Amino acid sequence: MTALKAPAERVRLAWMPQYSVAAAVAAMLVVGFLPFVKMGLVVNGFVLGAIIATGAIGLTLIYGNLGFANIAHGDYMAMGAYVAFTIITGLLPLVGIEGQGFGPFTFGYSLLIALPLAAAVVAVGAIALDIGIYRRLRNRQVNPVVIAMASLGLAIAVRGLIQIIWSSEKLQFPRESRQVYHLPMDVRVPPDSIFIGGLAVVLVIGVYVLLTRTKIGKAMRATADNPDLARVSGIPTERVIWATWAIGGGLAAIAGVLLAVFQAQLLPSMGWEFLIPLFAAVILGGIGNPYGALVGALVIGVSMEVSTQWITPSYKHAVAFIIMIVLLLARPRGLLGGSA
Repeated sequence: MTALKAPAERVRLAWMPQYSVAAAVAAMLVVGFLPFVKMGLVVNGFVLGAIIATGAIGLTLIYGNLGFANIAHGDYMAMGAYVAFTIITGLLPLVGIEGQGFGPFTFGYSLLIALPLAAAVVAVGAIALDIGIYRRLRNRQVNPVVIAMASLGLAIAVRGLIQIIWSSEKLQFPRESRQVYHLPMDVRVPPDSIFIGGLAVVLVIGVYVLLTRTKIGKAMRATADNPDLARVSGIPTERVIWATWAIGGGLAAIAGVLLAVFQAQLLPSMGWEFLIPLFAAVILGGIGNPYGALVGALVIGVSMEVSTQWITPSYKHAVAFIIMIVLLLARPRGLLGGSA
């Protein structure tokens, strides 16, 4: 038994010095860089990273099980935000639930009701689109690039549908101004940011428990590792695919709502513009690795926000793109995706 474990142990020990050196260098860079960075931007970066992580985990799950990049994922986020907007401003007032803020938050109880409902609507829509489009393409065994191009067309269609239903004007959830929390080092944290970060942590833990502790989660991992073997082993792969779309679509919808709360506005293009940070987080952490997507999202979020100290905020998405390109050149499989 010891002989069997020895090679794996040697491989693990061989990698430990490299990771230790990398961690030490990263720590020194962070400590040396902190005096030149506004800590408020770092905190905002972690909040933005939490939103990116919520969307990126769903995106990487879809890639891991279906093997293609779903370009429409960002527009699923926008659809979730607009569905929640309709629920908050149109449906809930009919039963006497208004959108005024509660406690220290700018939003009301109606947002808490709209979040799961919007996630359910987008999840069902994602499954329906898979049955109507993607499954037909898979059955014809078309190239994954073709499926990705189909998702690009679908992204344009979803964005157009949003403009038809809700117009292309800026919208925002009903909100009330609230006082921010003042922390040391001149850090100001709005209560909404605490809510966003906390919800993201809960969702990440939930995904972890689902993948490691539930039957459907283990089936999803088996299907991602080897779809053919999973099928002959009796795993209902079509149901697994539907579950993947439901989780991915639901997370995208929640990420879209959180992004709308963070930005204090809704735009039909908000999901499309957010696509580069999503893909950058997935690539940085390792494609198909949900835990890597979390790490990548936090790095991308902090980098984007900190960059606004020196560049115009409208260019911060370019920072995510640059990080993605540099990583592809240095480590094509990502930080947690194994060696190239």
